[in-house]
Amino acid sequence: MEEGIQTTKFNGASQYVLDEELAKIVNISIALEMPLLLKGEPGTGKTMLAHAIAEALGMRLIVLNVKSSMKLIDALYQYDTLTRLNDSRFGDSKREVSNIEEYIRMGKIGQAFVSDERVVLLIDEIDKADTDFQDDMLDVLDQMEFDIIEIDKTIPARNRPVIVITSNAKKDLSDPFLGRCNFHHIAFPEPEMMRRIVQVHFSDISKDLLDSAVKTFYRLREIKGIEKKPATRELINWIRALRSDSDFKVKDLVKGEVPYLGVLFKKSPDYVVAQSAIARFKM
Repeated sequence: MEEGIQTTKFNGASQYVLDEELAKIVNISIALEMPLLLKGEPGTGKTMLAHAIAEALGMRLIVLNVKSSMKLIDALYQYDTLTRLNDSRFGDSKREVSNIEEYIRMGKIGQAFVSDERVVLLIDEIDKADTDFQDDMLDVLDQMEFDIIEIDKTIPARNRPVIVITSNAKKDLSDPFLGRCNFHHIAFPEPEMMRRIVQVHFSDISKDLLDSAVKTFYRLREIKGIEKKPATRELINWIRALRSDSDFKVKDLVKGEVPYLGVLFKKSPDYVVAQSAIARFKM
């Protein structure tokens, strides 16, 4: 274990409200040098946690956005054969064509491994990948090294990154994968926690607007038939829109009026369902 890891403590960041349980699992994951797997519905702050850890600990953040078609090698490195072919044909490059290593480009995991300083590595939406990708990736993260076949070279990690993995729980992860991670489920914030989050973003918000906006927001989330419920990001943007409108009055929310509905609902069917429900609110 690297010197100083056990004394590294994460206690939140400037715009991330942290509960005690989450703080403990983040810090024990750093101390044990284990990936932290975060599950929860979209909008619960899983991705933002990695940004907050990087900010608080003064580390660079490297983000691997997982795609369904992604192969593990793409996350490790790419061999740029096209550029090498062009260099060999036109001969106007400063690169040495016979040296394949000059055409190796590190992927996101590779970048984290070869970094001179310790970084936070965010592997976002791992549930989009197939099981082989998941398990093979954790093999690499366990061993802290990988091979570049084209040049017969092993790339060891210069520093073990702080690893945060997120999942929207749309697909089950394998038992071997789960066994290699620490786990935390981030539940959607309760209204009181949401008030604290809003106050971090708007330190001067009035109590009337805070209470009315949060109350309306949770009422909208309870509307039946909504596919994509508005999340924390939508609430923050919605309050920003309300505050920027000089004609807006808090009493409008109290009366059941909801301006800027399109900031909260991004899908047409959800928007229509919400409009209909709001009409009934005012009856």
